[in-house]
This record gives sequence, structure tokens and C-alpha cells, in this order.
Amino acid sequence: MAFNLTLTFIGCGNMGSAILSGVLDASTSPEIPCPFNRIIACTKTQKSAETLAARYKGHKSPIELSYLADSNSTAASQSDVIILGCKPYLVDAVLAEPGLADALAGRLVISIIAGKTIEVLSETISKNKSQNSSTAAVVARAIPNVAASIRESMTVIELPAAPSPTKEHSDIITWIFSRIGQTKIISPDLFDCGSMLMASIATMSVAVDGILDGCVAEGMKRSEANEMTAQCLLGLAKLLQEGHHPAVLRESISSPRGCTIQGLLAVEKAGVRSAFADSVIAGTQHLKKLQGKE
Repeated sequence: MAFNLTLTFIGCGNMGSAILSGVLDASTSPEIPCPFNRIIACTKTQKSAETLAARYKGHKSPIELSYLADSNSTAASQSDVIILGCKPYLVDAVLAEPGLADALAGRLVISIIAGKTIEVLSETISKNKSQNSSTAAVVARAIPNVAASIRESMTVIELPAAPSPTKEHSDIITWIFSRIGQTKIISPDLFDCGSMLMASIATMSVAVDGILDGCVAEGMKRSEANEMTAQCLLGLAKLLQEGHHPAVLRESISSPRGCTIQGLLAVEKAGVRSAFADSVIAGTQHLKKLQGKE
């Protein structure tokens, strides 16, 4: 993997800041070689740039940090890797900024924008290039989830078919997103499903909220129920990571005439299993429609 690279964030909101924090913290550890020696964070307004500067003032990272407002083209021209993290509705306007498409030529661009395919982003960049610029940007996609803020995200990554990324590109992408959790490279045909799976942390929170309501109804303090439920979820996660099948887990703790089987029957009668399956299907189909795939 290459070193002494410059990383630029075009748009550095909540997710961009989580990634930035992960990279900065990793750079302070001698055990984790960091490919970057400079980071430029680009924001839409000067106020946002000043807020970021205040947030990271005094950080012990050896990385040189710069904060620029409304200077995407300048920053990109000085960079090796660009993380595109603006709002989806702003991406067309951002990529149409004078000089930006030319500045992205030949560079690794990683989009963390939901609902924008690699093909659409590549075509938009190509459309806005000047005739003198012929080298294409290498555009990849990565979708983390909200747990990035505590370094427990699962990030799905899609690599482009063309221009084909080098092993160095793949290593850099994996390195960046491993700083905020785990990563998984998946095929383009499954990327929408994977993106929805990352968003399913929201749908799972509905189940957790219902469980907490039940505990409160039975007299338990919500704070205590929340603490115990969190530990139960951590345990479930570790069991799943070890390869235990959900159905086998349910069977192993469902005693005859027990309370567990009564609880399982209640959620099955309510159609909870199919509702969660439908949530993934509905979200995936919606993403495909937004991208014009259906």
C-alpha cells in the first residue's frame, strides 16, 4: 500500500466526520501504518469549516489537516484519494463545479452517497470534464452505517468494473473503512440489498423499542431494560459471528411450556418475521427505482 498520500473529503458531515476521526486516531498508533500524511476537509460554508477546525484542534495525529470552504476543485487537484460525501440532492451541482471533474481525473473517488451508482457518478464526472482531460477517475462506493461513530460499523463496498481498480486502490478503501468497523466487498448486483441491510439497524431499533416498552409495562425501569437489552444484543451478535443459525439459537432456549416459546409464538402470530423480510425487500426495491434500475 502506498504512503504519504493526501485524502480529501468533499462534504464532511456526520458520516464524513466519523471516518475522519477514525483515520486520525489510527494515525497515532505506530502499530497501524497510515497511508495518509495530509487530509483536506471541504465544507459548503466557512462556518462549517471553522466548526470542524475547532473540533479537531489539538488532536495528536501527525497528519496535516486543512479545512476549506467552497474549494472542492482546489482540494481535489492536490489529492490522491477523494471521499465524496455530500448530500445526494447536491451531487450533480457539486460535480458540475468548474474544474472539479478535471481535478478528479485519474484519482480514486470513493462515494458514500446512497442512491447514486458508480455508473451515474462516472458519467456525471465524464460529462463535466473538459476536452483536454481524457483520464477517467476510478469511482468506488462504500456505505457504512450509523455505528461508524463508535467504530462498530459494517461497511459494504462496491468496486468498479472499469476503470478497474488496482490492488492498491482496494487496499486503501479497505484500510479507510476498517478504521470505523468491519468491511465487506460485495458484487454490484447485491449492493442495493447490502445498502439496505446497513440501514436495517433502524428497523431493528423498532423491535428493540417494542421490547423496552414491554419491560416498562411489566414494571421495569426503561434505563435498566435498555442496559440488559444492549448486552443481550451484543451476545446475539457474537453468536451469529461464530456461525450459529438464528433458528438453532431459538430452539436451544425454547423449553417445553416455557416463557420463551410463548414470546416466540406472539411475534410469529403478529407476522414480525415477514415484516422484517419485507422491510429489506421494500428498501432494496426503492433504491433500485431511485437509480432507474427498474
